[in-house]
Amino acid sequence: MTPKRVCLLGFGEVGQALAQDLRPRVERLSAWDLKFSDAASAPSRAAPRLEVLAARNATDAVAEAELVISAVTAAQIGAAARSVAPYLSANAYFFDLNSTSPAEKRAAAVVIDSAGGRFVEAAIMSPIAPLRSASPMLLGGAHVAGFLPLASELGFKGAEAFSEKLGAASAAKICRSVVVKGIEALLLESLLTARTHGVEQEVLGSLQKLLPVDDWQSFGRYMISRALIHGRRRAEEMREAARTVSEAGFTPRMSGACAEWQEWASRHSDAANADLETMLDALLAAQRAGDAG
Repeated sequence: MTPKRVCLLGFGEVGQALAQDLRPRVERLSAWDLKFSDAASAPSRAAPRLEVLAARNATDAVAEAELVISAVTAAQIGAAARSVAPYLSANAYFFDLNSTSPAEKRAAAVVIDSAGGRFVEAAIMSPIAPLRSASPMLLGGAHVAGFLPLASELGFKGAEAFSEKLGAASAAKICRSVVVKGIEALLLESLLTARTHGVEQEVLGSLQKLLPVDDWQSFGRYMISRALIHGRRRAEEMREAARTVSEAGFTPRMSGACAEWQEWASRHSDAANADLETMLDALLAAQRAGDAG
């Protein structure tokens, strides 16, 4: 039976994207986000537009919900689980979309399952746009078999059972992120340096010949803009990547450096909507003003 009451924990980019698809399919769609305390915040403004009930707190948000979808930031996965665990309906599914290390995912699952819920991990293996709920997802954990038919009914058409071993799906996502977020950080470092020397076009032209990307000018701008807009969340994710690498017995040299670049980028989101050259110049101006990262 399709869940009729669904709760979104976290109402940022992912939560809002999923709300667009879930709202026509359920009777009650509630949400809780820490930024609801600010009426002018993006989550607060989006809730009425998307016809989502903005709850007063996490307790009210999950009341009677048959499905709770956790889409908070990586650093908040444990806090989110603990904040709602005592108030979950019996056997409610807790669908966790957060990008964290396998160990963090398993710890959150213990909190939820011990409270009578059913924890299912999901790794979104693409940007959430444009497919939203139909984005490719790897599902993991002991409750996947029971949850997958419900997920399909709710529009999660790209979801597939990946492993009953909790943490495996998250490991796949995190290892992918080392490359994807790493490319963003590499482009930041490369093109800012190249712009300083006035050689960014030569660098982009060389990359165009070397790697199969249609338009490196547009690709470079897009990748850097993602870091500028979502850098804080990406930095948290890359710290989780570093933890995952450490859990595997390696020193997270690349993941740690990527987290630093993403954190720096997050402080300059105002430059995100410019063309590549203007964007780079704005970032260089910030660096020259003393914010060297």
